[in-house]
Amino acid sequence: MGTLYDTIEPKLVEFIGRQQMFFVATAAPTGRVNVSPKGLDSFRVLGPNRVAWLNGTGSGKETAAHIGLDPRMTIMFCAFEGKPWILRLYGTARMVQPPDAEWDEVVSLFPPLDGARQVFVVDVDSCQTSCGFGVPLYDHVGQRDLMPQWAANKGPDGIAKYQRDKNRRSLDGFDTDLRQA
Repeated sequence: MGTLYDTIEPKLVEFIGRQQMFFVATAAPTGRVNVSPKGLDSFRVLGPNRVAWLNGTGSGKETAAHIGLDPRMTIMFCAFEGKPWILRLYGTARMVQPPDAEWDEVVSLFPPLDGARQVFVVDVDSCQTSCGFGVPLYDHVGQRDLMPQWAANKGPDGIAKYQRDKNRRSLDGFDTDLRQA
């Protein structure tokens, strides 16, 4: 049976800390719903109703485009080992990116990531747990190092060019509010 929480309780923080992967869902008022898997060491619980996650440069920028039009965000964690459990965090997100005034503060919460393009800070209004009976068991082998390698090979100028060329518009043609330092 699912349970609804008003805050990110300590047992939920513990669960989040054990997960190697999470999913982010956003949607603009029209167009596609986006769901993105995330890994690396890119998630932080900042308080009982606030989280942040670091986003690296990728092939699209759907989340940023959606948040600019509708700030709703759902973050989902699934237990792939141990007790079958799913946790969803529902909230309102805002994007912090270079050269925003708080960029240095929020990006410092995470290990350095070449190609980091924004941190999403989410004010969580509710959390829901549910059974994960249908979620398969997986063994965690490790995080992929392809994104950091790709960014290191591109270098800062190459990343900036890639973002200008590939990350200005969403799949549905929405502006992504791309700002660069």
